[in-house]
Amino acid sequence: MALRVKLDNIIEGLECQSDESHSYLDKRTGKVILISDEELRAAENDEPIEDFPDWQQDQIKIAEEILTETGDYIGLPSKFDIHEYSIMERFCLSIDDPEISDTLYSLIKGSGAFQRFKNAIHKFEIVEDWYKYRDNTLKEIAIEWCEDNGIEFEEKEH
Repeated sequence: MALRVKLDNIIEGLECQSDESHSYLDKRTGKVILISDEELRAAENDEPIEDFPDWQQDQIKIAEEILTETGDYIGLPSKFDIHEYSIMERFCLSIDDPEISDTLYSLIKGSGAFQRFKNAIHKFEIVEDWYKYRDNTLKEIAIEWCEDNGIEFEEKEH
């Protein structure tokens, strides 16, 4: 029987990706698990597991399985694969009002782009449009990832 996962869990895993943590799908259970770099390092360096709190010991055991490539875990697209800046850029270009589109596009250039973007979408009252666009893009990434990895998914009924 093929693995079937909830698409929302994959999307949530994508949203949790950061510089310090990575999401993995447990192919046995269909659960998405977030593992920190600290936990991966502890597993990689064979650090004494009892030096960590109970909750983190379980995570380190999973990290060990990931590192030994048991095949039970598969990494979700990283934050670099998702590239939120690129999503912001495409959102700016998708806006019908040329003035808002141009203004937003120019604001996302250079250092501090994310904060300027956030401020501008509030100023232009298009916060909901941004989140809808971002959510749809993450959903597309999740669907493509599932398809590429032969994973069946189910979408939440509305």
